[in-house]
Amino acid sequence: MLSRRHCGRVASGKWIMDLFEYTAIKNEDKAEFHPLAFRMRPQTLDEYAGQQHILGEGKLLRRLLKTDRIGSLIFYGPPGTGKTTLALLISKTTGSRFVSVNAVTSNVQELRAVIDSAKKTFLLNRQRTILFVDEIHRFNKSQQDVLLPHIEENTVGFIATTTQNPCLALTSPLVSRSHVFQFEMLTHEDIVSLLKRAIGDDRRGLGSIPVRVGEDVLDEIARNSDGDARKALNMLEVIVLTAPHNVSENHNITLEEVKETIQHKFVRYDEDDHYDTISAFIKSMRGSDPDAALYWLAKMLEAGEEPRFIARRIVICAAEDVGTADPQALTVAVSAFNALEFVGMPESKFFLAEATVYIATAPKSNAVTVAINEAQAAVRNKRLERVPDHLRDAHYKGASKLGAGDGYQYPHDFPGHFVAQKYREGVQKFYSPTRHGYEQIIQDRIAEWNRIRNNS
Repeated sequence: MLSRRHCGRVASGKWIMDLFEYTAIKNEDKAEFHPLAFRMRPQTLDEYAGQQHILGEGKLLRRLLKTDRIGSLIFYGPPGTGKTTLALLISKTTGSRFVSVNAVTSNVQELRAVIDSAKKTFLLNRQRTILFVDEIHRFNKSQQDVLLPHIEENTVGFIATTTQNPCLALTSPLVSRSHVFQFEMLTHEDIVSLLKRAIGDDRRGLGSIPVRVGEDVLDEIARNSDGDARKALNMLEVIVLTAPHNVSENHNITLEEVKETIQHKFVRYDEDDHYDTISAFIKSMRGSDPDAALYWLAKMLEAGEEPRFIARRIVICAAEDVGTADPQALTVAVSAFNALEFVGMPESKFFLAEATVYIATAPKSNAVTVAINEAQAAVRNKRLERVPDHLRDAHYKGASKLGAGDGYQYPHDFPGHFVAQKYREGVQKFYSPTRHGYEQIIQDRIAEWNRIRNNS
């Protein structure tokens, strides 16, 4: 029997549907009208793959599901990791009424209607409602704020999914009132297991199609899926359905057919990836791991990251993390930036790679970074020091009458081009070179100057 949700309403209040709607509804449960990834969605928690760090025995989420004590949950993670699938599994196991909305198409009016209905349902039937919001990061602030009082009062249960960092994409009050569960990319073994299940399933999967899929093919698909179950199942479906089928003899899928189908690998790179990857890139250079730094550089280039953005970060890292341990690092970084502007992509990847490797393998020191930060703190937080008379500008007429420049000693007139002379009133030290790289020489040089000062 067809429910009213399938019908349109006319002014008279009667529910009607046209021929196209009727045909679509009759066909909606036929497996062949849905992609493989949809058909192979797990029907029970036992079929669910991955996320054992939050769903394993004794874990908080597993306990919440077993006791049907759903409060406010936010599922955060990359696409194809089972966020929506888990929410749908909850809808089948919970004793609560389950209402689903999509943040792309929903609005405040719909949310208020769902909440009002939830209140009435609880008063009439003592049945609680769970509101599921898919892609909640698409909601603006006012839409998110509509949910807050009802989540806090526990009027409705709340489950939301997002591919974006909830701390950045959602309002702080909403996040603070929810349990946030982070979903990880599926492991290679999880993906292979899903693919095998799809191949062997005659009813929902591809078991009825006369093809053979070897372990090497499954490994290749899993490797190119990047932990995304939906992506892996979509690839498998295209490969199997486009293979030459022979009823009398199973066709053996080859690696060549897989590579032809996959063609160019698409690198997922959303806003979170942008920040996380550049962070990993900088920390790898700072941590002196050239291979890791090159990997993150390659990921950014493959994903189409703005090369000037990368070059700017390399220049900053050269000064901030290498500094005077190897002053040449900044020169190399700036040269790479200039070469990028002159040549452009794709050849500029060589300049970026050279600068990356140079900085990653250079001796490290943040002595300059610490020094300028401490000097700025002294200027901000302490009494400003007066410029000593002998250091003041003496190039204008009448400067000598004001004592400007009196007593200044020109260093080049002295042996070693150095003279013991006071350059400020304060005594706080800011720059402390290390014994790494060129800073060993700097440290020895400063020690010699201090010896001369102390003996003068």
